[in-house]
Amino acid sequence: MDRQQEQSQNMDPQEQLAQEYVNRRQRDVKPPRPPRRSPGFAVGMLAGAFCTLLAFSVMVTGRSFFKKPVGIAESKGSDVSKTESSKKAISKKPVEQKAAELADLIDEYYYEKIDQQAMVEGMYAGMVEGLGDPYTAYYTKEEYAALNESTTGIYYGIGTVLTQDKDTKIVSILHVYPGTPAEEAGLRDGDVISKVGEIEADSMELSELTSHIKGEKGTKVHLEIVRAGENGYLGFDVERRQIEVPTVEHQMLEGNVGLIQVSEFSTSTPEQFDQAVKELQAQGMTAMIVDLRNNPGGVLSSVCAMLDEILPEGLVVYTEDKYGSRSDYKSDASCMDIAMAVLINENSASASEIFAGAIKDYEYGTLIGTTTFGKGIVQSIIPLNDGSALKVTMAKYFTPKGNYIHEKGIEPDIELEYQYQSQEDEIYNPMHDNQVLKALEVLKGGE
Repeated sequence: MDRQQEQSQNMDPQEQLAQEYVNRRQRDVKPPRPPRRSPGFAVGMLAGAFCTLLAFSVMVTGRSFFKKPVGIAESKGSDVSKTESSKKAISKKPVEQKAAELADLIDEYYYEKIDQQAMVEGMYAGMVEGLGDPYTAYYTKEEYAALNESTTGIYYGIGTVLTQDKDTKIVSILHVYPGTPAEEAGLRDGDVISKVGEIEADSMELSELTSHIKGEKGTKVHLEIVRAGENGYLGFDVERRQIEVPTVEHQMLEGNVGLIQVSEFSTSTPEQFDQAVKELQAQGMTAMIVDLRNNPGGVLSSVCAMLDEILPEGLVVYTEDKYGSRSDYKSDASCMDIAMAVLINENSASASEIFAGAIKDYEYGTLIGTTTFGKGIVQSIIPLNDGSALKVTMAKYFTPKGNYIHEKGIEPDIELEYQYQSQEDEIYNPMHDNQVLKALEVLKGGE
C-alpha cells in the first residue's frame, strides 16, 4: 500500500471530499487567466485601443506620464537605455496592423452583437497575461478601485483573509475576522473556495478574485465552499458591509511575554502594531512573539515602518530592477531592545518574508516554524489615465545580507511543524499551540 492510499484510509469520508477536490485541482494545474468576458471588439474601438497601446509603450520607457509606482523608488538608470530596450521589446506598428486585421475580421464575421468595451479590456489583459508572470496583472477601473480599498484596511467586503496556492491556484480562507459578515454567515478558517458567483476561484490571480468578492454595501456575494467534515459543496450568500480590518491582535502570555499576531500589512498596520506594543509595554512586557503565520504580505512601506521601530540603524531590505538600479530601505538609530521570536510558516509571504529576513540577518530574534512561501519580488501599481491600472513586477528584493529568497523561502532557526491540542470547537488558545509554546521556551532561555 503506498503512502497516499494509507493516508486516505485514515481519513473519514468527509475529509476525503476536501482532499479529493484539492487532488483534482492539482491534476489540472493551469496558469491564471482573466475572467470570462463577453465577446466583442469593433473597428470603431481601435483608435482608443491604439492610444492605450501607445501609452503602455511610453510607460515602459520610464518617462513620468503616470504616477510614481507605490513603494518603489524612481529608477536611477539611463532613460535612453530604457527607451532603446523597450523599442526592441515591443514594436508598435506590427501590433497595430495585426489588431486592425483581427478587428476587421471579427467585425465582419462574428455571429453575435459585439461588446466593444469588454473586448478592448480583454485585449489589455491578454497582453499582460502574455508575460507569464502570475503577479503582473491589468486592472479595469472597477477592479483597481476595489484593489485600492484592500490596501487601506477599510473596504466593503465580507471580512476574510485568503491565500492561493502558487501551483494549483486553489484559494482557501486563512482567517475569518470576528464580528464580520463572513463569520455571521458561517464561513470558517480553512474553507476552500470553489466558486465566487459563477467564477471558478482558481481561474485567476488572487487580488483579481478578491475584487469580485468585494462590492457595493448591502449587496451579496455567493460563495461555493469545500469543507473538510462536510458532504458536497456548501453554498453561502454573504452580505457585503464596511469592513475595518484589525490586522494586528495582541495579548499577554505567561512570563510577561507579549503575543502580537499580524494577519497582513495594510497601510494601517504600523499604527495598529505600535498601539499593540505600547499597550503590552504598559502591562510589563519583557519579551515579544510576533506571529506572521499565514500572513500573505502587503504594503512594502508598512513592513519597513515596523522594522524601523524594531531594528537598530541600518539596511532592512533593498530592491534591484532589471537595469541594475538599487533602492535601499533603512531603519534609524532608535530600536526596540527586547527579546523576540517570530513565528513563520509556508503561507508567510512577501512583506512577511521581508520582516522575517531582516530579523534573521540582524540576529535580532529567533524564527520558529516552517520555511516561508518564497516570494522575493516586488510589484508596483501604475495608475493609467482612464482609471484602470497595471500591476507589474518591477524588482527583486534582497534581505540585508543580500539573500534572494524567491522560490526558496526563508528557513526558520527552529524547524517545528504546527500542532494544536484542543477540545472540539474550542476558541483558539495560544497555550495549546506548540509553536507558541516553543517560542515561550526560547524566550525563557530554554534553547
